[in-house]
Amino acid sequence: MKLKGWKYVISTVAIACAMTSPAATGQVLINAITGQPLDLTEGREEGRDTPAVKTFLQTMQNPYNEDEQALVKGRSLYNTACSGCHGYYGEGKIGPALNNDSWSYELDTDKGLFEVIFGGADRQMGPQNEILTQDEILQVMAWIRHMYIGEPDTIFWYTDEQLAKFKPFNQEDYPHN
Repeated sequence: MKLKGWKYVISTVAIACAMTSPAATGQVLINAITGQPLDLTEGREEGRDTPAVKTFLQTMQNPYNEDEQALVKGRSLYNTACSGCHGYYGEGKIGPALNNDSWSYELDTDKGLFEVIFGGADRQMGPQNEILTQDEILQVMAWIRHMYIGEPDTIFWYTDEQLAKFKPFNQEDYPHN
């Protein structure tokens, strides 16, 4: 049966939306606290349809990792929204350290890190989706990954191209202002 007019448009849009959703890739973003699927319509509306967010939702890998422009923005956002709890260099304060791999959650994938930042975590970390857009979350994630002090062979979240750009973080390169 052929669809005509508005029925065709609605059908085409529905198929396109299904194809670009995380569920279409076989992966569902999960709330780290409740275990339920994250509702990506929650939080700030702007910054949901950027090329980086679309790529992330299709691949579950952050295209901003080791991107120089994103790192500048991510550092600024991190210092405003995250450093009070996690430390200026991700070393941990009242919140856990983020610059190493001794995490309380499965943060060894970009998917896992996004889930915790977007939806929150146990204890004092609330959902950041009202403070940061999805695009800004990806930029913050890139900065968190950049601050990693471990060896490159312990990194599982970078693509080969991103890993080639990675050097273990040296806080002397980023003086605290």
